[in-house]
Amino acid sequence: MSRPEDTLPPDLHYNDSEAKKYTTSSRIQNIQAQMTNRALELLKLKEPSLILDVGCGSGLSGEILSSVDPQEGGPHIWVGMDISASMLDVALQRDIEGDLMLADIGQGVPFRAGSFDAAISISAIQWLCNADSNDVSSTGRLSRFFNGLYASLKRGGKAVCQFYPKNEQQRTMISGAAIKAGFGAGILEDDPGTKNGKLYLVLEVGGDGGDITGVVKGLDGVDVVDARRKHAEKGRKIHKGSKAWIMGKKEQMERKGKVVKNNSKYTGRKRKITF
Repeated sequence: MSRPEDTLPPDLHYNDSEAKKYTTSSRIQNIQAQMTNRALELLKLKEPSLILDVGCGSGLSGEILSSVDPQEGGPHIWVGMDISASMLDVALQRDIEGDLMLADIGQGVPFRAGSFDAAISISAIQWLCNADSNDVSSTGRLSRFFNGLYASLKRGGKAVCQFYPKNEQQRTMISGAAIKAGFGAGILEDDPGTKNGKLYLVLEVGGDGGDITGVVKGLDGVDVVDARRKHAEKGRKIHKGSKAWIMGKKEQMERKGKVVKNNSKYTGRKRKITF
């Protein structure tokens, strides 16, 4: 069975008919509600907050944010971003309470720095792994999104992104882009190894490392690896023209959305002088 991300860009896939079909499906409504409630549980919000809903679609997640009981820290105010005009049109017809923005998250998150207390994203960020043309790269789209998300959250703010990676490479690509943007990051997997398995990328701005998912607190014999420290330990002086310098330049170009040649064993290798 093909994945929707592999067929069409999201703004074309979710046309008028697909948007209505998605929103009226009781199965999808139940799954969306479960994942949104799980994301809220991981955010651990103690009071009404301003939340960014990334890939908000027709507002299924937003409805839950608006209906959180005051005894559980709600209700929350939210702003939704989505690339599909059809999905947002359905949300307007349903008279949801949040504010809506038509925007491509692969081009960034266009809000003032520190605007939001928290962010959620349900089944959206895996779309960033698919470049829609030869002029952009998935690495660049992920970089722009996570850099923008990091800036839009207040210090200490959290984001929880539920996503469906196609493979381990996509999982690593997504979490790596979040770490490079500055987030403390952890991946939590519910029901691993089953068809109902769900992945949640838990992110924190300005955290002090450790288990930011909070799921191993109190467990003995469990070590938490902070990937940000690994990157910091790699910091050293890089000489211009060296392999490390070339790799860094290529990575920088990818973050800008430019297409670069794949790395190989010859990348950065000095050529011998011949006569």
